[in-house]
Amino acid sequence: MDKVYESADAALRGVVADNQMIAVGGFGLCGIPEALIAALRDSGVRNLTCISNNAGVDGFGLGQLLSTRQITKMIASYVGENKEFERQYLAGELELEFTPQGTLAEKLRAGGAGIPAFFTATGVGTVVAEGKETREFDGRTYIMERSLVPDVSLVKAWKADRSGNLKFRRTARNFNPNVAMAGRITIVEVEEIVPTGTFDPDEVHLPGIYVHRIVLNAHPEKRIEQRTIRQ
Repeated sequence: MDKVYESADAALRGVVADNQMIAVGGFGLCGIPEALIAALRDSGVRNLTCISNNAGVDGFGLGQLLSTRQITKMIASYVGENKEFERQYLAGELELEFTPQGTLAEKLRAGGAGIPAFFTATGVGTVVAEGKETREFDGRTYIMERSLVPDVSLVKAWKADRSGNLKFRRTARNFNPNVAMAGRITIVEVEEIVPTGTFDPDEVHLPGIYVHRIVLNAHPEKRIEQRTIRQ
């Protein structure tokens, strides 16, 4: 089955809509689906709940969707690097579900595995545990975390074949496999598309069963959040 679409706009068409929960891969600006985020901005959909490790930076990554007020809630583990995020949150214009990083990864992995909830000790005794069920196992308290199953997942990979089998490049893998697994519909942006059958099965990092649509972005910008050099 050929899953390749001609553009990011075409890949999102008929899939994204107002009031959806959308998960986006990446860590900071590393491994973010740049073209898909820009196309999501241009689609004009609103009132989105976005799941991502963070919200990009001002004017790039998910920061673009904050500027256009398309996001009303973030589920994230890091909220630095973005002044508009800070401004909207402190002004009460943006809802934040702050989630420890490992818990966020597991909520997505569990969602993709069909596990509705799990118990973790992370966050016990903090604001993270407020309003959540607790249970004791072997003398230790755990909180129950619900898994995440987003309506749409936007993912960045390095290479894909036309059936959606994926290879990631080094640290740009980060949250992307978990985000891909969790989505009801998963759209992937890649830098190279090869014919199905090109990859050795042992080279495949994520099988195409999790991927519904693919779009090529051969020359992503790949910005760096902070560059520190010697004087």
